[in-house]
Amino acid sequence: MDEKIGEQFIRIGVMTKAQVDDVLVRQKSGDKRLFGEIASSLGYINDEAVRSYV
Repeated sequence: MDEKIGEQFIRIGVMTKAQVDDVLVRQKSGDKRLFGEIASSLGYINDEAVRSYV
């Protein structure tokens, strides 16, 4: 699967592009957590959405 997790979440409608961009900015700024961990901690998605992706 070549689709990145953020792209997948946008495609299935659980996150917006702005939310995905926010998570990516946080990662680039040094947040070492996984994409799903950051998105979940910000309330953008729940743990169930992350588990369904993997």
